[in-house]
Amino acid sequence: MSHADLVFTNGPVFTADTVRSRAGAVAVRAGRIVAVGSDHDVRDLVGPSTEVVDLAGRLLVPGFQDAHVHPVWGGLDLIRCDLAELGSEAEYLERIAAYSAQHPDDEWVLGGGWSMSAFPGGTPTAAALDRVVPDRPAFLPNRDGHGAWVNSAALRLAGIDWHTPDPADGRIERDADGIPTGTLHEGAMTLVNRHLPETSLETLTEALLIGQRYLHSYGVTAWQDAIVGPYGDAGDPGPAYLAAAAAGTLTARVVGALWWDRTAGLEQIPSLVERRERYRGGRFAATSIKVMQDGVAENFTASMLEPYCDGHGHFTDNSGISFVDPAVLNPAAVELDRLGFQLHFHAIGDRAVRECLDAVEHAIAANGRNGHRHHIAHIQVVHPEDVPRFRELGVAANMQSLWAALEPQMVELTLPFLGEPRSAWQYPFGDLLRSGAVLAAGSDWSVSTPDPMAAIHVAVNRRSAPGHEEGEYDAFLPEQAIDLATSLSAYTAGSAWVNHLDDVTGTVEVGKYADLVVLDRDPFAGPADQIGATRVLQTFVEGERVYAASDA
Repeated sequence: MSHADLVFTNGPVFTADTVRSRAGAVAVRAGRIVAVGSDHDVRDLVGPSTEVVDLAGRLLVPGFQDAHVHPVWGGLDLIRCDLAELGSEAEYLERIAAYSAQHPDDEWVLGGGWSMSAFPGGTPTAAALDRVVPDRPAFLPNRDGHGAWVNSAALRLAGIDWHTPDPADGRIERDADGIPTGTLHEGAMTLVNRHLPETSLETLTEALLIGQRYLHSYGVTAWQDAIVGPYGDAGDPGPAYLAAAAAGTLTARVVGALWWDRTAGLEQIPSLVERRERYRGGRFAATSIKVMQDGVAENFTASMLEPYCDGHGHFTDNSGISFVDPAVLNPAAVELDRLGFQLHFHAIGDRAVRECLDAVEHAIAANGRNGHRHHIAHIQVVHPEDVPRFRELGVAANMQSLWAALEPQMVELTLPFLGEPRSAWQYPFGDLLRSGAVLAAGSDWSVSTPDPMAAIHVAVNRRSAPGHEEGEYDAFLPEQAIDLATSLSAYTAGSAWVNHLDDVTGTVEVGKYADLVVLDRDPFAGPADQIGATRVLQTFVEGERVYAASDA
């Protein structure tokens, strides 16, 4: 009998299989799992060169898979002026001033990660930014990437003034006299970011590897990059994935979602087919299409069936923006589905969710049912009539469950403007589960932390995880909570299913790759309000350790 290369003993092991069975030990040989069972079952597989990891009662789980994430952008944020860990205008300005002073030769000041809740109305001003960056343009997207803070130099360079019209897919924030104030929403960001210097392939690849290390530290072994294409302030991450794959430094398994240009139509499809063939190498394959169907609720660009409220319960004349007209979206979905692409939709508002479901319904009517595993990410506001359609159409619900909690941005910038009953339709994970929908999970990092256990904590408790609280709030729609096993399975087996990796990953089963994570505790054994305090001690990809905490 051949000995194992790696053995985990003294479990528990959460397998995430169909019955969510538990085991006590796992053995690995040549990157694959060769035994799952008790310590007795793996005893004979331990030889003189076998590495034995004593779990000591800590939980072993399949590698987490993030079904919606932006690692290259996240890595760039860590390289540039990173505001993500700060929370006030004063802190942001202090960090920006220090960064600007440390990088005097940079043509632009770039970075981002600010929170809308730190500013009145969620809109920072160029006047404030001018105080710390008066001499060159600055472009700083917020945490969700749907808005940017710019200074006066950037506005001048882009030629944005009182007579500049809002683009069809965005809005320039203005004062009472119509003068731009320094916040650009959605498509208005392109008025400035098209002037940014090109990010080099070397920098993008460095950012990818930084992002990969960061994700591995949270136990993430595979993901779907939710935008592969020219978008935002970074450029196309596709070549960086190919470079890392060719160099053997891409340790994660990655599905790329090619960006659907919402300013174009079906004529872009041949180029997407060409890029699908070109963007393939090693552990990377760009087989999905990302359609951003709307914006976000906080800046009133999420696409709603009914108009937003004015904060006092009265309807306005604004119901958000559907970025892709259904007259284009529906035939595009039919053709992309016919060509074998997976559709990865961004949908925040209830109208956007419905339009995405309708598009898949059109594809099924034209092409029949297939195994492409289309999915809708974010699903913040879902009309109750559309909940059962996820199961009926075979569309996976791609949850960013960290957001399903009360915090300042939700309380101040969302609830008053959604009103009832829509506020109670948010993040309906429990209803989706009960309806029979497939649940997958992701983080949208660098929008928010990539820590799966923090997101799982919110899915179970509907409260922010320890260390992520921004005030004391009650549980948010607790009837939509899901249990720990379901949430863990969504972040492992569910996302593996979405990524078409479920035949080789996502569960702890004999024959699958040994993509495994050692946690610092068994969260099933402790109180639910401490799930989010769980840390990752070790991460393995095909039995090779890609992360170890200092105290592992």
